[in-house]
Amino acid sequence: MSMEEVWTEIEKQTKEHPEHIEGVNASFSFDITGDDGAAYGLIFNDGNAKIVEGGLDDAECALTMNVKNFKKLLQGDLNSTTAFMTGRLKVKGNIGLALKLESILKKYSF
Repeated sequence: MSMEEVWTEIEKQTKEHPEHIEGVNASFSFDITGDDGAAYGLIFNDGNAKIVEGGLDDAECALTMNVKNFKKLLQGDLNSTTAFMTGRLKVKGNIGLALKLESILKKYSF
């Protein structure tokens, strides 16, 4: 699955199941590195999710990781704390939001 397809699926699932992100107001920027890498932004606004190609300059939480680890994170096969401690995930800004993001993603099936 390409990065574009992954983000299309994220958008689809958050629209189909907005209950998982109700009450969540946060912005994330993803710098996905590697061959299929790209920058994306994800904004949660009380049950709505918006995907922004090119990332967000003013995101509350910025995450950097390679394509392989990003896909593992989405599938629940990568613990964000472990990834952060081992250097596979870099976080700038609110690290608590990165942990919240992981718990939100686990509620969906990618």
